[in-house]
Amino acid sequence: MSASDDQPPPQSSDLSHLFEGHQRFRRTRWRQQRSRFTRLAREGQAPHSCVIACCDSRVTPEVVFDAGPGELFVGRSIANLVPVYTPDGNTHGTSAALEYAVTALGVSNVVILGHSRCGGIRALVDFVPETQGGDFIGPWMAIAVEARNRAFAKAANPEDRDEVARLCEKESLQLSLDNLMTFPWIKAAVESGKLTLAGLYYDVDKGTLTEVGRLPAADGAKTAA
Repeated sequence: MSASDDQPPPQSSDLSHLFEGHQRFRRTRWRQQRSRFTRLAREGQAPHSCVIACCDSRVTPEVVFDAGPGELFVGRSIANLVPVYTPDGNTHGTSAALEYAVTALGVSNVVILGHSRCGGIRALVDFVPETQGGDFIGPWMAIAVEARNRAFAKAANPEDRDEVARLCEKESLQLSLDNLMTFPWIKAAVESGKLTLAGLYYDVDKGTLTEVGRLPAADGAKTAA
């Protein structure tokens, strides 16, 4: 890690800062864990968990969970959404990642990692997906319309968009957990006790992690300080 970890990343059109970061990695973490990287290269990966996270640059699963190389199989999407099972012959990146994680790698956990101040969720709250524009963002965010409706229904003050957005961030986690169970091989793995599903919420301001939902159900939610 650089000495200026608390500073914002450089805004540059070239790639020099990326190559400089790689050189720091080679001098530190790669050298410190060289045997681990060598073993992973030779033996392949066997991650214990699949994490579906948001593309937001502030929420990096390997950092949030302090995970090392080979521990997490990570898929990222706008607003960490999981669609329903739709084997229609079209391209489905998140669904493909889930299929590989569960059926090929045999992970023990699938975690949906949501977070506070999510730009995708805030846009969903402020505008219905049909008005968001773009070729892909609007249709993708339409996955979470049900979560949006739940959030507005639960809000003490539906005019307070900050409150609605916070509720929607968590409702979308529960919706994604429900959608996971529409995948037949995920449902079978959960029901056989081979797989646990969890929705976790990371507070960007506080650095805390809260459990929003779990399948099979657990006794009470957990919060990590």
